Amino acid sequence: VKAGAFAEYTVVPAKQAVPLPSVKPEFLTLMVSGATAYLSLKELGDLSEGKKVLVTAAAGGTGQFAVQLAKKAKCHVIGTCSSDEKGGFLKSIGCDRTINYKTENVESVLRKDYPEGVDVVYESVGGKMFDLALNALSIKGCLIIIGFIAGYQNPTGLQPIKAELLPAKLLKKSASIRGFFLNHYLSDYKMALQHLLKMYERGDLVCEVDFGDMSPEGKFIGLESVFRAVDYMYMGKNIGKIVVELPHSVNSKL
Repeated sequence: VKAGAFAEYTVVPAKQAVPLPSVKPEFLTLMVSGATAYLSLKELGDLSEGKKVLVTAAAGGTGQFAVQLAKKAKCHVIGTCSSDEKGGFLKSIGCDRTINYKTENVESVLRKDYPEGVDVVYESVGGKMFDLALNALSIKGCLIIIGFIAGYQNPTGLQPIKAELLPAKLLKKSASIRGFFLNHYLSDYKMALQHLLKMYERGDLVCEVDFGDMSPEGKFIGLESVFRAVDYMYMGKNIGKIVVELPHSVNSKL
């Protein structure tokens, strides 16, 4: 994992490299998305049996792992998504309650089904979803921010949130908001990745990959399709981690 993206090759110091058992697209899902879910929930989530965990964008690249890891910790998992197809995928990986925010009112569902609130939120959407998740926290609940995709296309990179009441909302519930950025946890990175790899090899972890087969122009192949892949992600169409296949270059200098 190194700064820089959308390249066929990169030079990485050996100490930063992690050996993989073989070359599989599924392993790409673990490098950042899987490790982020594993380390953030382990370090900040304080998961234990019976806790209620809300995962936003649950069928996405990192959400899929938050759902599965929370289930492994014997938590009750609620996942938000944007289609019934995604809801079906979430149920297949153990999600207890799916909320399709295109057809259901997330706020109403949470208030009705979880009147005491949720203990942990794994939040990667931002904007209005952040506000909803914050309001849904239980007493001593914790909201973990790992991203805010709703704002990535804005000129400022952020969508406004209703922050004026934030201190009062946190105080009222003895709740907390924690940010998680993988770069600050690199000392635990290799351990996390090895743990996830073992889980995958034992068949205890689904690493869903989306190659873009269902996108209008088909599978994402070659660097030129990166633009389509990013648009596909912003449209919220992907299930799992989007992977662009780079055919082996005949003109490679290596």
